Amino acid sequence: MTNQFTKVLLFVAASLILFCACRDNDTYAERREKEDKQIQAFLRRGCVVRDKIHGFDVLNVPGNIKVISEAQFLAQDTTTDVSKNEYVQFGTGVYMQIIRKGTGQRITSGERTTVISRFTEFSIAGDSITTSNLLDFPERPDLISINNNSGTLDGVFVSGHMYNTYGSAVPSAWLLPLRYLHIGRQHSPNSQIAKIRLIVPGNQGHKVAINDVKPYFYEITYERAR
Repeated sequence: MTNQFTKVLLFVAASLILFCACRDNDTYAERREKEDKQIQAFLRRGCVVRDKIHGFDVLNVPGNIKVISEAQFLAQDTTTDVSKNEYVQFGTGVYMQIIRKGTGQRITSGERTTVISRFTEFSIAGDSITTSNLLDFPERPDLISINNNSGTLDGVFVSGHMYNTYGSAVPSAWLLPLRYLHIGRQHSPNSQIAKIRLIVPGNQGHKVAINDVKPYFYEITYERAR
């Protein structure tokens, strides 16, 4: 009788574990589905964050975003037409708009360099700016150590707001644009440093985004350090 009762308990316990595992998988799938809906809504509406006290837009992202494929992006010489509000969608789920290609040279194979970055991070799920070194620490941009290893880019935050907030790991989505940009310095009024916009699903973002399965929008500039 005792053995039979023990078997029943073990069966119930195993069933509960299996049920919980299924629930966890379902929950993650539901979160991914919710994230996708949030991104699609952002593509339609964009966002405007206004400083009512000083009377200017802190962030203004036009809606009705036109999504183009990687093939079209390559056919356009790796550019996005800002006048048409184009963003290229990559296979990773990241969307990118190149506002300015930048000045100087690309980061070449075998090169290690330090990149200065200024950014604003907007939570698409929370519909609000979550962090920005432009607003919080304009005099202290983020520094990223970048290494091009035979065409594969990796990097770590050395210092700055992202480093202090999320740690040294650079989100995959932040490295992606560097393949297509010229990373130099502004030496004349006519030369402009690289500037892009990103829509980043959670699995391509920082540790909080990955853990929470939440999408973020970024407006970022990249500039080569001296």
